[in-house]
Amino acid sequence: MSGPSTSTAARKALSYCVQQVRNYDYHHYLCLLELPPKMRKAAFALRALNVETARAMDVASDPKIGLMRLLWWQDAIDKIFSNKLIEHPAAQALSSVISETKISKAWLKRSVEARINDSRREVTDIPESMEDIEQYAEDTMSTLLYSTLQAGGIRSIAADHAASHIGKASGLLLLLRSLPYHASRNRHLSYIPSTVASKHGLLVKEGGRLEIRMDSREALCDAVYEMASAASVHLQKARELSKTVPPEAVPVLLPAVPSQVLLDTLSKVHFDVFDPKLTRGVMGISPLWFQLKLKWHSWRGKY
Repeated sequence: MSGPSTSTAARKALSYCVQQVRNYDYHHYLCLLELPPKMRKAAFALRALNVETARAMDVASDPKIGLMRLLWWQDAIDKIFSNKLIEHPAAQALSSVISETKISKAWLKRSVEARINDSRREVTDIPESMEDIEQYAEDTMSTLLYSTLQAGGIRSIAADHAASHIGKASGLLLLLRSLPYHASRNRHLSYIPSTVASKHGLLVKEGGRLEIRMDSREALCDAVYEMASAASVHLQKARELSKTVPPEAVPVLLPAVPSQVLLDTLSKVHFDVFDPKLTRGVMGISPLWFQLKLKWHSWRGKY
């Protein structure tokens, strides 16, 4: 009797994860559909965890509540690896995956801790360098790819290196795309590092504190271009590794495709993150065209 009940609960938990990813991370939802069926459960559970932690601060009416949610997830990961039952569908799906596959607890903890540290930043806490932003992208995005490779039993140094670069590119570009949103929430473009902001005249001193301002759209576009160029380099490095990446790892690395699409869209709007074209369709192109691009790469075994 416990068997069917457990199976039903597991299906509901997985269905929740799929819907969360589809609703809030659509481009990656489409990427995950290109995975072999046996890998999808783990991939959706991992992406759902990312959705939960990435949205924690946005859905909270008070930043303290958002932080509490992130701390809850930090504790939940410890409980999952201790085989303790947690009444949350994403946690239940993740627990099921961990019981069936090998996923490093360190990667999951690292991703949540990066979100926690970011949530604790004050508005005036500006990242100092591109390396700081790249590390954040690595901790939040590359770790997802590492974990998915692990869950699929794929052990490849080349695949891990490619995942690192793709995660960094994806993280950087998504942060750039979200700049208008963060600005509207009075975060003042705090994801532009001070070295880049200073170089392009965006860093000013207000009341004895350094702030990033948006007075010059041209200067902002120049700063975005510099950061997007760093993302482009990471994508190029990932592709240079493609000949040494095992074929079974390629579907996991397909998030390189939406990163390239977003990079191309940014280029078309001259790196103006406030251009409304960026919010249209999927990464600025029609959903059908995006899916065709994704299918084409998947069919060719390319990322």
